[in-house]
Amino acid sequence: MGRKRSFDDDEVLARAREVFLEHGYEGTSIDALVKATGLLRGSLYGAFGSKRGMFVAALRDATDSESGDSGVLNLVLVALMELSDHDLEVRGLVRDYLVKLSCSESGDTNAVTVNVATLLGERLLQRAHVQLQSDNERSKS
Repeated sequence: MGRKRSFDDDEVLARAREVFLEHGYEGTSIDALVKATGLLRGSLYGAFGSKRGMFVAALRDATDSESGDSGVLNLVLVALMELSDHDLEVRGLVRDYLVKLSCSESGDTNAVTVNVATLLGERLLQRAHVQLQSDNERSKS
């Protein structure tokens, strides 16, 4: 019989999410996750199996809500850019979240797609600290 966990999953996943958001999936090391979460390496592997397992748990936790807040959208962007093209589970989580997020929209599939793309595009630009100005705004500068 295994030992009872001595840590709060929600707190550990929130800390891991911060590391993944700061460094991306590929840029996040196990050592960074160990440091951020305060877990020992063995506890991390025992609870989540791997770095991927921790990312999937953080993504699942974040996308369980219908929230379109920036933290969730940024994690979805990391998943889209680094994992979803070759990881079917991650792709499914992202797809399900985006469908859930757009359910409040009209039944027009094209409009929903445009709204989701616009939302993700805006988050990507904000995450990259890129501000687009119109010609009028630039000429005023």
